This record gives sequence, structure tokens and C-alpha cells, in this order.
Amino acid sequence: MSEPETRYAYDTSVAPAASPADGLPLPETVAVVGRGRVGTALARALRAAGVTVEGPLGRNARGLTEVVLLCVPDNEIASAAAALVTDPRRIRFVGHVSGATGLSALNPAREAGFEVFGLHPLQTFSDEVEPLLTGAGCAIAGSSASAVALARELAARLGMSVLEIDDAQRASYHAAASIASNFLVTLEAAAEAVAAGAGFAPEEARALLAPLVRQTVENWATHGPEAALTGPVARGDETTVAAQRAAVGEADASLLPLFDALAERTRALATGDVALEVAA
Repeated sequence: MSEPETRYAYDTSVAPAASPADGLPLPETVAVVGRGRVGTALARALRAAGVTVEGPLGRNARGLTEVVLLCVPDNEIASAAAALVTDPRRIRFVGHVSGATGLSALNPAREAGFEVFGLHPLQTFSDEVEPLLTGAGCAIAGSSASAVALARELAARLGMSVLEIDDAQRASYHAAASIASNFLVTLEAAAEAVAAGAGFAPEEARALLAPLVRQTVENWATHGPEAALTGPVARGDETTVAAQRAAVGEADASLLPLFDALAERTRALATGDVALEVAA
């Protein structure tokens, strides 16, 4: 099978900050609209990086600066962009921070003459932990060269590595992120539930399993999935796998379909069948 067409470019180095000599639009002031976790964290991070920030602001804010970054739920991006059209005083650029939503959601602003861009920090944002943005990936897109340059500059100010991606690749990009991050939490919650069968309280299970999870992720990141894979499925110890399955059923029978699906996929990875499926 021929190689798939590459529709994005990933630069693993941290993008250098632009200078006026580059002719790029420097974001001296950015209005952050949205007071949720992402808007609050990005406003704080941009401010710490030396950018003058208005906000995080509510969605009815008026008299905004030249650059507006919408940190709102995906299904509210279009309406938030449309609201800006009624107050276009200084606005030139309008961006959103969604990973799954394309630039078309910003069409109300684009049709009003604004340049639009996407800036998606590939990082998890929670209420309890300050996100580490330095070195993290950042997916960008723009309706013009100036909009792309602005998104790249904002990523550089935050110390992030730039991934330029088009709308056709967003679904697979975002699905990969969800599997790597969101589903990992779901798996660890399942592990907590099974550990309860061994008498561990949730906080005890997390303390016990967290070092294992961290090392496993580091092994995967450094060596790839095949080399990082260990355990009874990988070594073909089906007796142990059967005993594990019985323990999972006793702890929470609703987890058996998940266990079976993961065991099957892990067998395929251990035997090389996954690579064959991808190449076929």
C-alpha cells in the first residue's frame, strides 16, 4: 500500500519568538474570552510570558483589542465569533483553542473581514494542576499567512512545539489525543476498581500504581509501543491472563468487555499483527 498523504508538519523544536524584523504580527495584547479552565490557564500563561492580556473575559465583553482568543466550548465558538462582529472596533484576528473544531466555526468573524486562526494546546487542563505548556505540542491553523504567523508566535511565547494541521486531519488528531489522555484516565479508574478487590482504597491504589504508569509512559515515549510492552499477555502466559480475567469479573463484571478488548489488542501488538493491519 502506498504511503498516505501527509497533511501536517510537526516541528518538535520550540518555535523561536518572532521579532519585528521578521514582519510577523507580535501579540502585544490579547483578549482572552472565556473564564473556564483553558481560558483562565492560558490568560495566566500568556501574561507570565510577557504578553499583555485582557481577561479572561465574559462572552459579552466589548471594546476588545486587536487579537481575540475564544476559549469557549466547541458548540459555542460560532455564536461567540458572531457576537464579535457587532463590536469590531480594534479587532483584526479572532482565534479559537479547540482541537476538534475547524476554522469554519469562525466563519461569522471571517465573513466580517477578520483574519481567523486556531491554537490548540495539546495538554490536559484540570482544576487541580497547573498545566505544563513548555515543550507541549500546539496545533495551529490560520486563514492567512499573517494569522498562521500570529498563532505560531503565540505558541512560541508559551514555549510550545508547533504542529500545523489542516481541518481534514483534525478528527484523527483529536481522537489520538483523547485516547492518549482521556482514555488513560478511564483505564486508571478501572485499575482502581479492580485494585479494590485486593483491599486497596482508591488513594492507596493510585499511590501504588502511579510509578508504574509513569515508567510505562516513559518507556512508550522513548522506545515505542512494541519495545515498551511487558506483562503476561506479551509473554503468552494465558494462565495468568485467565486468572486476571476472573479477578476483574469478581471486582466489577462490567469491566470484562474492556478487559477482553484490551487483551485482544495487546496480543495483536505483541505478535506484530497490529503493524500488519496498519500496513495492509
